[in-house]
Amino acid sequence: MVATCFLTGVPRPCERRDCALRWYDEANCLKEDLINMNKEEARKIFKEKRKELSAAERAKADDLMLIQFQKVDLPQINHLLSYWPIEENHEPNTHLFNGYVEFKSPAIRFLYPKSDFVKQEMEAIGVDADTAFQKNAWNIHEPMDGTVTDAGAIDMVFVPLLIFDKQGYRIGYGRGYYDKYLQQCRADCLKVGFCYFEPVDKIDGTHEFDVPLDFCITPNNVYVF
Repeated sequence: MVATCFLTGVPRPCERRDCALRWYDEANCLKEDLINMNKEEARKIFKEKRKELSAAERAKADDLMLIQFQKVDLPQINHLLSYWPIEENHEPNTHLFNGYVEFKSPAIRFLYPKSDFVKQEMEAIGVDADTAFQKNAWNIHEPMDGTVTDAGAIDMVFVPLLIFDKQGYRIGYGRGYYDKYLQQCRADCLKVGFCYFEPVDKIDGTHEFDVPLDFCITPNNVYVF
């Protein structure tokens, strides 16, 4: 169990600055091959590419993504469904982005997902600075208690991903919980991704139940779909 504030999360490494974003060229070289690659192959490649990033590279990229995120003209956000980044998976620092959204919308209510492994679905739990989190079977921090918020009340969702394409479709971890949940959200709910890599041209194997992003943030760009 951890009770660390969800806006700051675990302490960041001290080594932060003056690191080159060397992975861009390497990832971009994969784009042509990925056009005809299935989801499982792409998932495996970008999971490994992300694990290769050092703490300093990720911290620099997180800072750059925050700068890009600040360029987005956000509406008033009353309810944000965020997620706790899995450190060992080298996920982007969503705590950083939470803080910016709270600055823009001080009355915001933060929500975090909690999974039901039997029903294979998730729900959004309201949290505050005193909420304690614990890791579930997939090593994801979830709130230990809190009130469930209806999907229809959510204004914005931070959606986990490994890579995305130029149509806004993403590759996640393959469990389908988010796509199922996003179908319950309002049409105007903003679906936002954060990715260390630029998009591939097209992800093969998408189906009618896949829900595209509204925009995705990378260290260099904001992609609007």
